[in-house]
Amino acid sequence: MPSRITGPKDFQARFGVSNETIERLATYENLLRQWQRKINLVAPSTLDDIWHRHFADSAQLLELAPGAARKWVDLGSGAGFPGLVLAILRAGRGLESDREPHMLIESDQRKAAFLGEIARKTSVAVDIVVSRIELSSTQGRYKSVDVVSARALAPLDRLIGLSEPLFGPQTRGLFLKGRDVAQEVEAARVNWSFECQLVESLTDVEARIAVVSRPEAK
Repeated sequence: MPSRITGPKDFQARFGVSNETIERLATYENLLRQWQRKINLVAPSTLDDIWHRHFADSAQLLELAPGAARKWVDLGSGAGFPGLVLAILRAGRGLESDREPHMLIESDQRKAAFLGEIARKTSVAVDIVVSRIELSSTQGRYKSVDVVSARALAPLDRLIGLSEPLFGPQTRGLFLKGRDVAQEVEAARVNWSFECQLVESLTDVEARIAVVSRPEAK
């Protein structure tokens, strides 16, 4: 059973982040609670478990990303999980670049406004694109990115279809998936050829991270 991350101290011990990063995440937590009163950003039942269910769940992807990753696109960012959390962690490690900030794609203008508020208050550079993922103008912003990430966005078959234009030979897809991921992989292979490794989640014994590369339509 994964150890629970109950708050900032547990998070810092598990992920080895700086005090500045913890302060940024604490700001994130406070703003999330404030905005949640106005718009539905996360399931209300998870508000007392933010550091585990949202922050740690997002942060675990950083360990699976290529060390030299620079171009990172997060699909359907919503409340910023995993993309904005990862941008904060990468900034704390000196991996953030104003020239190639994390791209967060979110079609809901209210959620995009929330993402912008977090980015401003934490002084983290991100590129927030208020658009549907399917639009060619969105996909044209980046080609052959280093990492594509998403959580709770769509079944894997659909997710690969949305993200495939962003993939190059070295691109890695990091997709947080639930207990049905094996069936999703099987269904996706009907339409796509791709490499996929399923990695155990640090936050949920039944969840997996689908690490996808080299997708090609059949």
